[in-house]
Amino acid sequence: MVTNESSTFDIGGELPVHRLGYGAMRITGEDIIGPPSDEDAARAVLRHAVDSGVDFIDTADSYGPGVSERLIREAGVTDEAVVATKAGLLRNTDGDWLRHGEPDYIRNQALVSRDRLGVDSIDLFQYHAPDDDVPFEESVQAFAELKDEGIIDHVGLSNVGVDELETALDHVEIATVQNQYNVADRHSEHVLEACEEHGIGYMAYFPLGAGDLGDLGETLDDIAAAHDATRYQIGLAWLLEHSDVTLPIPGTSSIDHLEENVAASQIDLTDDEYARLL
Repeated sequence: MVTNESSTFDIGGELPVHRLGYGAMRITGEDIIGPPSDEDAARAVLRHAVDSGVDFIDTADSYGPGVSERLIREAGVTDEAVVATKAGLLRNTDGDWLRHGEPDYIRNQALVSRDRLGVDSIDLFQYHAPDDDVPFEESVQAFAELKDEGIIDHVGLSNVGVDELETALDHVEIATVQNQYNVADRHSEHVLEACEEHGIGYMAYFPLGAGDLGDLGETLDDIAAAHDATRYQIGLAWLLEHSDVTLPIPGTSSIDHLEENVAASQIDLTDDEYARLL
């Protein structure tokens, strides 16, 4: 079995995790709605991830909705991994992602997610995306209150800019920020820099660009050939090398693909290889 050899990061200064995590969005049905066609296989992927040393799993109440969280509980991994979930998006059968940051909704979803995961408190609870119809500070304050009440242990943000991060820090300690980020898409590099400044974990979602790594493909392939690897493994290795606070969370519904992702943690890029991708 391939093992996770990425270095560690302390979520909120107290929850050590290997920096290469797992994103549990893809263990649901088509369009991230409903259950997967094979729930046993989905639970097996989760179990295999943890057995491989992946001890940081990201999910959300909107994945399914509810399906991903339920499968995580059923796989029996919540005692062996830090589980981060999110609230702030509504779903429908058309597959839409509707922003909903009302404080009462967030509080309700925290209770629902806690029960669905089968935990006493949620390790890391993230605001999935700011809602233009709800003052950002009101939404964040709901997360702060949930932390004070012991329903959640740590607060995270997702899909935010530096200004929103700084605003949130006025209300509550922020443990992580989760934004889209990969070797070919660094539009939120300034948010990563802010996270480095504050010692905040930076969860990179779509760390493989959903298979599209843009104009860097040829360079990635050249470097991959030297490591008997794939361009996507090099992309993950670059993320781990790029900053000590990056927490890539590649997702998959396949054990083979999972092992390929985990193997990327064992790749050491040379200084020249890293520089070629800057």
